[in-house]
Amino acid sequence: MKKSATDLVAEAKREVQNLTPDQVAQELEEGALLVDVREPEERAAASIPRAIAAPRGMLEFYADPDLPYHKPEFTHDRRIILHCASGGRSALAAATLQRMGYENVAHLDGGIKAWQEAGRTTEPGA
Repeated sequence: MKKSATDLVAEAKREVQNLTPDQVAQELEEGALLVDVREPEERAAASIPRAIAAPRGMLEFYADPDLPYHKPEFTHDRRIILHCASGGRSALAAATLQRMGYENVAHLDGGIKAWQEAGRTTEPGA
């Protein structure tokens, strides 16, 4: 059966925890890791404070502890929240991490756009 990108995102959103900006802000205060899966040129305009960069195309490699690309921030015992521009890529990314054995993952539904619309702080990107 043929599926569109929209179908895949909808499936992913049913599989993962979808968080509001307020929920993400609270979890960040509690020590969650926020991962920005947008591309570098997207992050240049604005970023959510304390988010680490892991472009969608590299996420699996950064999250796999057996690979030389692994980033030590990715641990299976840590709460990981992903975000992108509007929530599609981050939902797909969260579903992928779950398939990789990460059990405590979620994503910011609506992405950085929802974060900004909620009046949350951003900073110039790296």
